[in-house]
Formats: sequence, structure tokens, C-alpha cells
Amino acid sequence: MAEEAQVKVRFFTREQDENLKIEDTTLFAPVSLKRYGLSEIVNHLLKPDSPVPFDFLIDGELLRTSLDVYLTKKGLSSESLLNVEYTRAVLPPSYLKSFNNDDWVSALDVGSARILSGSYDGIVRTWNLSGKIEKQYAGHSGAVRAVRYISGTRLVSGANDRTLRLWKSKNDDLKNNLEADDEDVEEGKTLAILEAHKAPVVTLDVSNDRILSGSYDHSLAFWSTNHKEMTALDPMDALGSSVSSAAKKRRKLALKDGSVRRRSPLALLESHTAPVEAVRFDAQDNTVGYSVSQDHSIKTWDLVTSRCIDTKHTSYSLLSLAQLPQLNLLACGSSARHITLHDPRVGSSAKITQQQLNGHKGFVVSLDTCPENEYLLCSGSHDGTVKVWDVRSTSPMYTITREADVVKGINDKVFDVKWAKGLGIISGGQDKKIQINKGDDIFKA
Repeated sequence: MAEEAQVKVRFFTREQDENLKIEDTTLFAPVSLKRYGLSEIVNHLLKPDSPVPFDFLIDGELLRTSLDVYLTKKGLSSESLLNVEYTRAVLPPSYLKSFNNDDWVSALDVGSARILSGSYDGIVRTWNLSGKIEKQYAGHSGAVRAVRYISGTRLVSGANDRTLRLWKSKNDDLKNNLEADDEDVEEGKTLAILEAHKAPVVTLDVSNDRILSGSYDHSLAFWSTNHKEMTALDPMDALGSSVSSAAKKRRKLALKDGSVRRRSPLALLESHTAPVEAVRFDAQDNTVGYSVSQDHSIKTWDLVTSRCIDTKHTSYSLLSLAQLPQLNLLACGSSARHITLHDPRVGSSAKITQQQLNGHKGFVVSLDTCPENEYLLCSGSHDGTVKVWDVRSTSPMYTITREADVVKGINDKVFDVKWAKGLGIISGGQDKKIQINKGDDIFKA
């Protein structure tokens, strides 16, 4: 029998854990080895108390095949020297619990030991980690499509009724730091209605004291988190000094009786030619924003001048957006059932797609990044799954299914997903549930 071909491999690591470091070691390895076989070699060299699972990267790309297949794919011979970096493997997130909601769960955010949800019944809810509803925020007349925490005492939502609402939320630790004029507002009540959009508001993002929203009217709107900084839409406010003191008194009493301030945006951003599906502030510069649309484009906005400064065109509708700032990449989920990675610094005339991640069988409608690993991403899809990705590989690492679907034997759509530090991957969807897949030990062997 012919002797199996071997290739020269140099193992090294950037792990900070001294127990996982070995001196750079070069040896010959059979080309048939895959991740498990290579992990056995590294464990033999390390001699840990118990086996440690590893992932392997060659030139920054995760190895998901045998060494032989990798060599063939790259056009290399078995006489090549492969520099193989080993890193502790990411373990699959395990199912933890689910919370039952009254209607489809369309939007999620995570705050301090609380989950914020938006639902097709028009209600915004806050949940504790035991699944108990702490507060319900009622006021929208259509399905709530986007929610975000602003601070410990404020949150914002966008809905099919074409409005955004600023809400008074509760945080006992911050009760002495409430914004002026908010102290008399009851928890769960609307602080202001933000109006400008002429179609459903389906996406929003918050950065410091600013809000960015996107709508099916093809526009973005730029708002302040402080309603007093924006132009009043209230007719009494617009009359200014010409209003009599008696009229002002009647208006003050009306506000106490439940009338809500209405405000217009700081700027309306118009350049897209189809519904806007997702918006994001740049993580390192909140004077820059990004948006994706059904018009197949990714746009970069200068929020100081309210101008679109770059447009990148794709060949498919874009439905979701996340930023991997340390890698200088934007991840975009599409109607073509894949995720594409783009460098926003690259000019529009250059090749814009850096990588394509394939695996979903339905629209990719939600994306979020891992708070503890710059390379990891999770995605929610209408195929009823959440997938976990390492962007150094084109295929998913793990697939999370809906626990309710296991029983019913169908695939309910996932509408939103969030990856929260210390908690895990939280998803909501058509099954009327908020599902948590534990992530505390996702990086531990």
C-alpha cells in the first residue's frame, strides 16, 4: 500500500491563555487530516488536563475541509509549508428558554437584565430574564417593527403606523437623573411622537443622543433623543409668542390630561428608490450612517450635511445590516438568501463584495454581531433558523432552530435576532416566542 502523502505544517497561536501556547512547531501531517485530527495533534503537544477542541486558520481562512482539499483548492503541492494558526473552538449555543408573547415578535433589543420586544399587536414590552413582562407600552396603532433602548429611562419604537414614539421607561438607579420635564411623566407613557415618514417605520438605530430611522417611504430620518431639540409639530407651539396666556394655560392642562408632544426630525434623508430595510450608525463615528434597501443598494450618509456620500449597488434586495467595525466590514442580508460582506471604504467602482456567506434557505432579515468575538455573526431568516457564522468561512458554524417548530414540524419565520453579552443569542418570530440560546460558555471547552 502506498504511503499517505504528507505536508509540512507550522503550528502557532495568538491565544492569550499561556496554557494554550506552544513554541512554534513544524512537523509533517497527513494531508487527509481535518479539524479533528489536527486538534488531536495540538492536544498531544499541549498535554492539557482534558482535551481542548480547536479551530484552525490558514492565511486567515477557517479550515473546513481536509488539508488535501485545501491544497487542491489553492493550487498548492504537498511540498508547501502551511502556516496553521490554532484557536479555541466555538461551541454550539444551547437552548435555554422561551417566553410566550401574544402575537408575532417582530423586534428585539437587550438592556440591563431586560429584554425589549416589539410585536405585531402594536405593543412594546419589557421582560425580565425569567420571562415575566415588567411593562407594556401601548400607543402605536400598527405593528411595532423596531425597538431600541436609548438610556435607562428612555426607549424608542417604530411601527407600521408611520411614527416613532419616545417612551418613559424605568430604572430605579437613574431616577434622580431624569431629563427635564420627564419627571412628571408616568412610566410606560409616551414622551413624544416623532412624525415625518409616510409609510411603515421598519428599522431604527440609536447612538448617544441621536436616532436614525428607515421607512418603506424610501427615506431615512435623523432625530434627537431629546424631544425638546426638535421642531414642534404642535400648532400651539408653532404660534409662539402670539399665543395668549389663557391659551397656554389650557394647553398645559391638556398635556397633563394626556396630550402628547409631536416632533419633526432634524433632517430627512432621501436618495433610495425603494423601501429602506435597515439603518446603522457607524460604530466609530456617529456622524456617519449606513442604510440598505430593496433598491439593491448600500448607502453611506454624512449626517452632518445630510448628504449621501457613497452608493454601492448589488444585484439583489438587501434586507438587513450589521457592522463589524474592527474588520472594516458591513454585513448585508439579502432576498437571495445569502449574506455578503462589504468594505465601506472601497469606492463604488471597485469590486464591493468581499465575501459571500451561504446557508440560509429564506430571506435573511436580521443580523447581529458577537459582543466577544470580532469575527462572529448571527443571522435570522424566514427559513425559521438562526445561523452562527465566522466570517472567515463561507458556511455557517451552527444552526439554531425554533424549539416550537420541533414540535409542530413547520418552520416559523424568524424576524429579529440579538447577540447579548453574558446572555446569548435571543430571537423572536412568527411562533410568538422570544427564544434564548445560551452563550455564556460558547467560547469555553
